[in-house]
Amino acid sequence: MTTAVSPLAPKSFPPMPPIDGVQIATAAAGIKYKGRTDVMMMRFDETAAVAGLFTRSRCPSAPVDLCRANLPGGSARVLVVNSGNANAFTGKKGAEATALTAKTAAEAVNCAESDVFLASTGVIGEPLDASKFTDVLSDMAAEARPDMWLEAARAIMTTDTYPKVATRGATIDGVSVTLNGIAKGAGMIAPDMATMLSFIATDAAVSAGALQQLLAEGVGASFNAVTIDSDTSTSDTVLAFATGKAPGQDLVSDASDPRLDDFRAALHALMQDLALQVVRDGEGARKMVTVRVTGAEDDRAAGVIARSIANSPLVKTAVAGEDANWGRVVMAVGKAGEKADRDRLAIWFGDIRVAFNGELDPDYTEEFAAAVMREDEITIRADIGIGSGQATIYTCDLTKDYVAINGDYRS
Repeated sequence: MTTAVSPLAPKSFPPMPPIDGVQIATAAAGIKYKGRTDVMMMRFDETAAVAGLFTRSRCPSAPVDLCRANLPGGSARVLVVNSGNANAFTGKKGAEATALTAKTAAEAVNCAESDVFLASTGVIGEPLDASKFTDVLSDMAAEARPDMWLEAARAIMTTDTYPKVATRGATIDGVSVTLNGIAKGAGMIAPDMATMLSFIATDAAVSAGALQQLLAEGVGASFNAVTIDSDTSTSDTVLAFATGKAPGQDLVSDASDPRLDDFRAALHALMQDLALQVVRDGEGARKMVTVRVTGAEDDRAAGVIARSIANSPLVKTAVAGEDANWGRVVMAVGKAGEKADRDRLAIWFGDIRVAFNGELDPDYTEEFAAAVMREDEITIRADIGIGSGQATIYTCDLTKDYVAINGDYRS
């Protein structure tokens, strides 16, 4: 894990209020890291509704397999997450480790194994010694408290340089409810369903089906709109839990129910907050980049083009070097494979239009563009000029530190 905190890190962490029905504990199990917590348990006093989205990788981790198997049940009593080992591409041993962890967690909170959810993050391909969990989960269940959100976010970090937490409030039919979330992620991040580990809990009374739909609606502008290095993890997981413990509620089972409008907005804002914190902690990142594509054939095409720009190593290294090299944006638009017209293309760095109608803007000056590139947060906009499609993708620059972090990761 890196030690220098990202210069894009938040200046402070929000106070994280307790969520009625949620208890949290952390422990140091020695899975990989020495002298720090590496296991997090989220225990629910009673059964909570659960929703989830997972990686589209064809090589998913064993914990992802378990979560997918348990999710249709719609109920959860405990979540266990470890850092330092992804338990991915570990074959029969990985499945056995997951089964033992689930059994131990179920015994620790006295629930069915079908109400257990797991996530692991860290090195791929190394067997996970699940006996490390058997030594700590029972104590964690007994010691769990409602005020451990920041500690939980720290326990699931790998190459992250700061813990990622967010909170929102909402009302449902006049009843105040709270939503809290944590996330981890700094590398192996690309938009493809949930792009990191993220766990959200609320005291709202929302059914599992409605929560699933709301979660799925929110990924487009949040977890699916970020990329650090174009690599989708084997372990990507986002889970949301609803305890229904806020007093005076009636269960809402229809995601289209207007009573959920404020809750939907709060959930989606929280998801985007967490997703952008991941971008700001991109491995080695010094600048956050918003890539906005307009005028594409349709929204799908705009998304493809925006990802082509955001994932381009040449664009990202130009940003790192504070070089307004708009030719690399032209390259990324052209290689995306979507409909485009070279002679209608316009490009902006911040508010500075650098290219217009397929050539250098006649009013362009390097001085003004260079000033934009020196900012910590930069917007690159490309107007394709052929339609109304639009999309926004968030990314970061690509620095020498990214190479150093990933060159040394397993050591």
